[in-house]
Amino acid sequence: MPNFIHDNIIVLARIVTIIPLMLFVTLYMGKRAIGEMPVFDFLIVVILGAVVGADIADPAIHHLPTAVAIVAIGLFQKAIGKWKISNRTVGRLLTFNPTVVMEDGVFIYENMEKIQYSIDNVLFMLRQKDVFDISEVQLAIVEPNGTISVLKVSNEKQRNPTMTYSAIVEGKIEQEVLAYLQLDETWLRAQLADRGIIGLNQVFYASISSDLKVHVSLKETNKQSPPLKH
Repeated sequence: MPNFIHDNIIVLARIVTIIPLMLFVTLYMGKRAIGEMPVFDFLIVVILGAVVGADIADPAIHHLPTAVAIVAIGLFQKAIGKWKISNRTVGRLLTFNPTVVMEDGVFIYENMEKIQYSIDNVLFMLRQKDVFDISEVQLAIVEPNGTISVLKVSNEKQRNPTMTYSAIVEGKIEQEVLAYLQLDETWLRAQLADRGIIGLNQVFYASISSDLKVHVSLKETNKQSPPLKH
């Protein structure tokens, strides 16, 4: 029992001392480590969590080396951050490039495949940007931190906002959507045929708006994505 009480007192004492130190080091590292979370900063946070977790959970671990490690990790992150700013090559090596995933309302299959983003991922992020009709999107870019930036079509091109529904996802027809809109597969295939599309395997994504307009993204397009750098 005495050892149990002693160990718990040590754990509580470490929590009281380590949290202010973590707060200080995190604020020193800057808001980028919290808000944007690029790849390198994510790794730093994971390492800090592992170091602090082991120190708090195991009273047998010496506390002072943990404190030194936390300060050293914070200084290392800060130094790398300054190096990335002064040397763009280093910055590119330590993070991802922005990736265009949609242009003129059309998904770019090849780019989404490279960064392993599914249609559902992108649609979810677009809804977070108040985009419910993909035809409103002039350009959608997945940034190095995993968030999405959206450039909508100009106001004079915009029609009244509508809700769109996923009719075909990666070549598979969503029968529930057609039933909800009181449509059938024959109607949908006719809409595709009007666009010169015969096989569903050509279709990466197709949506139907509430006013029954069909919007199609093919797996293979001739679009050239704009070159983007950090």
